[in-house]
Amino acid sequence: MLSMKGLFIGRFQPFHNGHLEAIRFALKQVEILWIVIGSAQRSHEQRNPFTAGERLSMIRDTLLNTEIDPRRWYAIPLYDATHHYIWSRELDMLVPEYDVVFTNDPITTILFKEIGKEVIGVELKDRDNLSGTEIRRRIASNEEWRHLVSKETAMIIDKKSDRLRVIL
Repeated sequence: MLSMKGLFIGRFQPFHNGHLEAIRFALKQVEILWIVIGSAQRSHEQRNPFTAGERLSMIRDTLLNTEIDPRRWYAIPLYDATHHYIWSRELDMLVPEYDVVFTNDPITTILFKEIGKEVIGVELKDRDNLSGTEIRRRIASNEEWRHLVSKETAMIIDKKSDRLRVIL
């Protein structure tokens, strides 16, 4: 088992099967994975309909019902900073040490390379369907979306259907 620690950042609006595959990919390379719930202060918006607590529940409930050892991951919320440069430093204050960052976001890649962190790209599976934007669009349009998320995430989304009808 590798002794490295990794970081995976996302908004998880909502947590979907692509995120789950990215976590599995990362855990093949690190012993511990910090899952950072970005834009934690954002909710009740079209692009960010779920609270940080709801997203944390989606991640926790999904991962606890997989073969993934719960001792190998930790999820924490992170608020946005006013400037990108400050954001990566604030993250370093909140997350214990880590060796590698898993991301495909160009800005995130630059920020972490500037502070000397290794960055590994994550293969995006079925990106046309497995994106928060597409899933939120399908929910708003009453199209099929449940197969794109775990049953645990679907249950949380269902509980928020009144809010989603108004926001989305």
